[in-house]
Amino acid sequence: MKSEYKIIADIIEANTRVLDVGCNDGTLMEFLKRNKNIDIRGIEISKDQVQTCISKGLTVIEGNAEFDLKQFPNDSFDYVILSQTLQAFRNTEVVTKELLRVGKKAIVTIPNFGHWKVRINLLTKGIMPVTKTLPNNWYNTPNLHMCTIKDFVKFSKIMNFKIFKSLALINKNVSNINNSNLFLKNLFAELGIFLIEK
Repeated sequence: MKSEYKIIADIIEANTRVLDVGCNDGTLMEFLKRNKNIDIRGIEISKDQVQTCISKGLTVIEGNAEFDLKQFPNDSFDYVILSQTLQAFRNTEVVTKELLRVGKKAIVTIPNFGHWKVRINLLTKGIMPVTKTLPNNWYNTPNLHMCTIKDFVKFSKIMNFKIFKSLALINKNVSNINNSNLFLKNLFAELGIFLIEK
């Protein structure tokens, strides 16, 4: 089980409605269904992954979040989850607005391109890094927008949404991110996890 899943589960309250955007094969959905008393649904762009989810008994529809979140009414869900997918969208601003329209709160996790291993790799080897949280080469990566924890905090001010909770995942250890430690968390965290709201 990914440490990220446990953190997400800890954030979500019981007896809530949750949408997992870009739910992939439904592993996170299964984990949340097993460990939390919630009503969870998913949306996934890959037809094969949707079939995998359905075969697991999960409620998932096929759709592209950049266009298909529009079908959901305002505040349809208590939480909308976007796990390590934000950087793969062409129009990050539109997706973020839609997450916060469809959900009362959103949980966004991002692989941190500001991590020291990424910086060292780029500095010493002069090539785009391949790490545990960024496993693809530059030419086959789904990531269109390289984003750091600091970038996301700045993005929240530009897009005018509130970061209710910010967490850094460093070697399976979770810690809070705040203004005084932002530089260090941006340097050492592999993953940023944010609970955001309008």
